[in-house]
Amino acid sequence: MSDILVEHAGAIATVVFNRPALRNAISLAMWTEIARVTEGLAKDDSVRAIVYRGAGRDAFASGADISEFREHRKDTATSLRYNEQTGAAYRGIRECTKPTVAMIFGFCMGGAMAVAMACDLRFAAEGSKFGIPAAKLNIIYPPDSVGQLVDLVGPACAKDILFSARAVADREALAMGLIQRLLPADELETYTYEYLRRVSENAPLSVRGSKHTIQYYLEGMTDERRSRLRDLTLEAFESEDYKEGTRAFLEKRAPRFQGR
Repeated sequence: MSDILVEHAGAIATVVFNRPALRNAISLAMWTEIARVTEGLAKDDSVRAIVYRGAGRDAFASGADISEFREHRKDTATSLRYNEQTGAAYRGIRECTKPTVAMIFGFCMGGAMAVAMACDLRFAAEGSKFGIPAAKLNIIYPPDSVGQLVDLVGPACAKDILFSARAVADREALAMGLIQRLLPADELETYTYEYLRRVSENAPLSVRGSKHTIQYYLEGMTDERRSRLRDLTLEAFESEDYKEGTRAFLEKRAPRFQGR
């Protein structure tokens, strides 16, 4: 069975890290596959939202598979290639035009934190733990992921997490803004999929535009990005979905958006 599974339920796709015996530790092959499947789901018009999760309830993922480091990160050349693969996975999730949610049971550590932070939202089960133990391995965490950590929790909390390499408990993670929902383990799956079903019923062009606008704001609103947002705004205004939304509102019924 594959170490990366892709499951579909209506308009929602789920990407599963499937190595439960190793707390879903992410191998180099899995990093490559995460980037590939994310690109495919982003292009799939039938998919309106994506969930990332680990198999079982012990871990979202315990991070990169460190047992591979002696081979795949043994020198500068192999380290650079490894970083290219992990970077492609993070970037693919971060730049995906579909709403993404990390559904987190148990441990979310190291590289898995970068995966979760690349998602738009993080919903976690009670008892989950978070950490970036890079300082225990003499690794400098990727700058884009550090930037996302700062955006989520602020510079002081980001320094605390990175300097100490400690595990952050569930309620502290919620209080600092690292996660957006904290639920009993038996309720997390139901809540996550019900939330995304509501999201998937909204206008995809509007959701995509909101995601782009927020990302551009965080990265800096250049003239090129403002032009891109104007194009997206016009595309939404000229779409069939805009007409459908207006009709549905006037007719007092739920809209049926098609993403065009």
